[in-house]
Amino acid sequence: MTTPFWCLLIVAVIPFALAGIGARLRIQQLGSLDAHHPRVQALELRGIAARAYAAQQNAWEALAVFGAAVLVAHLAGADPRQSALASSIFVVARLLHGPMYITDRAPLRTAVFVVGLACCVWLFVLAISA
Repeated sequence: MTTPFWCLLIVAVIPFALAGIGARLRIQQLGSLDAHHPRVQALELRGIAARAYAAQQNAWEALAVFGAAVLVAHLAGADPRQSALASSIFVVARLLHGPMYITDRAPLRTAVFVVGLACCVWLFVLAISA
């Protein structure tokens, strides 16, 4: 398996890890998890619990874009070393994004988001150049 594919696997796990953190914070804030209406319950979240939920949602969105970028780069025969570098940087950015979101460090969160987005663009450019 290639480095970008390993990176994709790591990025696919991040939303689940954030869901676990969010569940703990949701129980702490609201007293329980509403398995019947979790999205309705999410509207009641405030502060750190709301940010954990938002971080999880953002992680799902980032997974979709990164997954497309990795697959397009791979199918186009993009430079494997550059693809590996872009993918690895993306993973680091996404591993930093969740904690920055949850701890309300908005400027740093935005910075790592932009780095991750730039890595996705980089992968698409590599595909175009292949």
